[in-house]
Amino acid sequence: MPNLTDRTIKAATVPARGSVTLWDSSLTGFGLRVGQGGTKTFIVLIASGRRQKIGRYPTISLQDARAAAKTLLAEKQLGRLRPIRLAYADAEADFLTECAAKNKPKTVKDYTRLLRTHFPFARKSIGDITPRDMVKRLNAIVGKPSEKHHAFVAAKVFFTWCVKQQLIDRSPMEQIAPPPLPRPRERVLSTAELTRVYQTARAGTTPFHRIVTLITLTGQRRSEIASLKWSWIKDAHIHFPTDTTKNKQPHTLPLVDTATAVLATCPQVDDSPYVFPAARKRNERTTVFNGWSKAKAAFDVECGVRDWTLHDIRRTVATGLAALGVTQAVTEKILNHTSGDAQSPLARVYNRYQYRPEISTALHSWEQYLNGLADDET
Repeated sequence: MPNLTDRTIKAATVPARGSVTLWDSSLTGFGLRVGQGGTKTFIVLIASGRRQKIGRYPTISLQDARAAAKTLLAEKQLGRLRPIRLAYADAEADFLTECAAKNKPKTVKDYTRLLRTHFPFARKSIGDITPRDMVKRLNAIVGKPSEKHHAFVAAKVFFTWCVKQQLIDRSPMEQIAPPPLPRPRERVLSTAELTRVYQTARAGTTPFHRIVTLITLTGQRRSEIASLKWSWIKDAHIHFPTDTTKNKQPHTLPLVDTATAVLATCPQVDDSPYVFPAARKRNERTTVFNGWSKAKAAFDVECGVRDWTLHDIRRTVATGLAALGVTQAVTEKILNHTSGDAQSPLARVYNRYQYRPEISTALHSWEQYLNGLADDET
């Protein structure tokens, strides 16, 4: 945290959205708030979650602002100052703005949804939120252990940020134990279920049907397939970039004939880079497919399989590859896993072999198996 000087104030970076606060290292609680329009306002933190504006720079000089801040802090100590409240919603907006500058869009979207859905404190002062308030909000998330855990993490990250920004002295999440993680799913589709899912997906013509087909053929995550861009498909391969994969590692996967045929049926929407763009109105920004719940419910009725998720297909593919004699190392390369279960720590460092021929052979064998299931059903 640097000392505020005229030079640092003039050189302060203007945020694209929201505002940022530069705190003075020589006077605790004194800082400069820089808005997206370039306005620079001196402030003083006079209570947890409560700031007092002093005035704008350079109308008020740094020297005069620091002197005013000292006076306000002294009045606070004497009990003469009634502090201005900083609302939870304002702190949340600043937090999300900072997240947008350094996190993936999906992370920002998740934080936004979790914080606004489960912790709607709105105009309540950030400094007045107690650990009991947070426990009550978390306890209200019933029957959704995964959602509860994600909400806990989002709140903990947010309030830790508030402490670092000197908005509050202590986080209300500090002494709250994390909720237990949900048990990992172990669901693997039976041969009959896999046959119905794959056959239904192959016969359908909607984007969801095509996505399910590609997930079943490749074992990739639904988010990775749904985010496919035409520019990633080159030389009969899909080249997933690092900002799309979960482990932030580039991933190249050969396309089997059936996958190529499915992609050939996908219409290329004007001005959209995506293979599966979301429906949008005129002048709206193009996004990727997002109608999961409704499409999945309709697909369940169509195929007749119940109590399954798209991620269960990924587990089913891994299990099926093992049954076909594919080694664990090759399966992990196909799934783009970094767990390293198939290699020792030393091998993971020095063995840089990519198993490209083995991956191609394994996926073609899996394609033949799937198409054989569909043929047998008919």
